[in-house]
Amino acid sequence: MNFDAIFKILEKNKDEHKALMMSAYMKNNFLFFGIQSPLRKKLTQSFFAEAKKENSVDWEFIHQCWLCNYREMQYVALDYLVLKKRILTPIDVPKLKNLAEQKSWWDSIDCLDRIIGNIALRFPEVNETLLKWSLSPNKWLRRIAIDHQLLRKEQTNTDLLEKILVNNLLQNEFFINKAIGWALRDYSKTNPEWVKKFIQKYEFRMASLSIKEASKYLK
Repeated sequence: MNFDAIFKILEKNKDEHKALMMSAYMKNNFLFFGIQSPLRKKLTQSFFAEAKKENSVDWEFIHQCWLCNYREMQYVALDYLVLKKRILTPIDVPKLKNLAEQKSWWDSIDCLDRIIGNIALRFPEVNETLLKWSLSPNKWLRRIAIDHQLLRKEQTNTDLLEKILVNNLLQNEFFINKAIGWALRDYSKTNPEWVKKFIQKYEFRMASLSIKEASKYLK
């Protein structure tokens, strides 16, 4: 992957007005070129077509993207990791952890949780790591642990899910309480009775936000 070439293409297509809007939406935590997802993917399409042919992961490119001041370059790195998710293994988890701990915000974390979750589904030994992350002082690692099983449906490991969620109850942190609600809401589409029982069992320790999100599809 050619970092310089991709950077130049995005820079050439920057939109100052949209950049200000996108930065404001992210609480001014990041600089933006002002390129939204559909255009970003169109501009980088040819690079990804070539990368798809390669049976390896260009971690140097990913790190270059992560060091860049412009948020779109982190999105490009995440697009690339999604493309390569089937060849990622437990060896890559520490590298993904480093990404999660740098330039952290919900947008990058909510993509990394799917990527790491895919590894854990194929390599169950990663579950122990995610259980440890659920107790981390870093809220973003805890959010990944909480939501890494999203969309698994019948493949959800409910024992692990319960342990991770219980480790994060009695929280005042918005991003954690929201994640708990999302994890339960998603699984309620597959097993509403399990979610109902979880809420009944732990209601006195759950934030109202978590219960509200979890109960969206429950009758």
